[in-house]
Amino acid sequence: MITLSEINVALLPDFLARFGDVAEHSPWVAREAASFRPFASREDMISGFVRAVRSANREAQLALIRAHPDLATKARLTEDSSKEQEGAGLGTLTVEEYARFTALNNAYKSKFGFPFIVAVKGATKRMILDAFETRVTNDPDHEFATAVEQVCRIFRFRIEDRVAP
Repeated sequence: MITLSEINVALLPDFLARFGDVAEHSPWVAREAASFRPFASREDMISGFVRAVRSANREAQLALIRAHPDLATKARLTEDSSKEQEGAGLGTLTVEEYARFTALNNAYKSKFGFPFIVAVKGATKRMILDAFETRVTNDPDHEFATAVEQVCRIFRFRIEDRVAP
């Protein structure tokens, strides 16, 4: 764990080395969040990452969403995504469950043009499937906003895992 005092004095390259991967394949989020230093608390740091995303234009937000992997995919995942998906039981799906995730991933991406995003930490595969089945019926604008919100929840969990309270 790193302390806020260390984070607040870190040079930008060091900050990016430590937090550039908090946003999946999108180090621009950490670069922007770094500009909000000094952080008064871990919560303030999380808010900085959220502000970075919320102040970005829709194209940048869409690119960030699209940088996330499909759930329960066989594709190569980042270390964080692998741990999070394993923790939710997505690495031990039955053949039927895998087929259901694949069908939902395809239907969702076909409808919205980006992958289904959910912060899986603390969730079970049943909870994730239920969310998937509900959210695939949303309208595009609502689902885009929900995806951004879920990306921000992922930031929260990843920062909480790395930064001392």
